[in-house]
Amino acid sequence: MWRYGLRATRSIGTLVPPGRPNLILGAVTHFGISAAFGQALGRCLPHRQSALWGAAGGAAMGLVGVGVIGRRFPAIRDLPFGLQLADNVAFGVIFAFVADRPKGRSEA
Repeated sequence: MWRYGLRATRSIGTLVPPGRPNLILGAVTHFGISAAFGQALGRCLPHRQSALWGAAGGAAMGLVGVGVIGRRFPAIRDLPFGLQLADNVAFGVIFAFVADRPKGRSEA
């Protein structure tokens, strides 16, 4: 499974010039995409059923990012779609759980 993760990270590097698979460029690009999507989720997730909405947001991100945009890039297109979609759904759920944690007593 870790090999898939490395391959997927390298593949994301094809989204930016020079358009070749690259682990470092892929990691930086993946971080940027995740940070931007995290901002969108943080602003849009409701307080009720946030994990469910996070999963839906992750699925939407996966369908657009992988199913539409990623299909134009051979290195991304060659990755298993189901694993990529599951990764995006997991990101949405985990983000929702982390964002939904109760604040510490020092803020009360």
